[in-house]
Amino acid sequence: MNQAQYIRTLFAREDEVLRSIEGGLADRGMPRISVPPETGKTLYLLAKMSGARDILEIGALGGYSTIWLARALPKDGRLISLELKEEHAAFARENADRAGVGQQVEFRVGDASELLNALENEGVSFDFIFIDADKERYAEYLERSIRLARPGAVITADNVLRGGRVCDESDRTPSTVAIRRFNEGLSRDSRLESMLLPVGDGLAVARVRSTDG
Repeated sequence: MNQAQYIRTLFAREDEVLRSIEGGLADRGMPRISVPPETGKTLYLLAKMSGARDILEIGALGGYSTIWLARALPKDGRLISLELKEEHAAFARENADRAGVGQQVEFRVGDASELLNALENEGVSFDFIFIDADKERYAEYLERSIRLARPGAVITADNVLRGGRVCDESDRTPSTVAIRRFNEGLSRDSRLESMLLPVGDGLAVARVRSTDG
């Protein structure tokens, strides 16, 4: 048993719905890139401890992280999840319903930038945001998230260590360069108090001090 398995066994046990998602993704020919259980449990705890009532998720895939986050909501809370592909959103909806959180989750399908524009135009705001979509646009998603965040909101992002590749300056692949730039920007942004957690593939956690640029 390795460290990740030890943590999952004690602290991040999956129920039947969560366990089934990876196989469901494989059966549908979808990428099997959901967050690991320990990241899901960490997101749940962060959302629960922050008292989140309105959550935004950028990137749904099969709804694995959606379920963890939605389970942290109070009964009158809501989660809006943005997903590029309708087939992914449909599977995520199915899983959210099976997990008993479907009534609190709204899936919106389309390009994330356009969907984020629509949210801004609606005048909605959030107190917890999770970014887990195309890595090359993480910096943009962070800026948009800050604009949609309430003061004191928590913003999180997955895959910020890229299996350690962010530490290797010789790795110039676009996704790694983009995440490295995201991390550097996160560390310098005076509107945020931030940290990277070595959970899963790396989880960025930031608290919004102010939404003013």
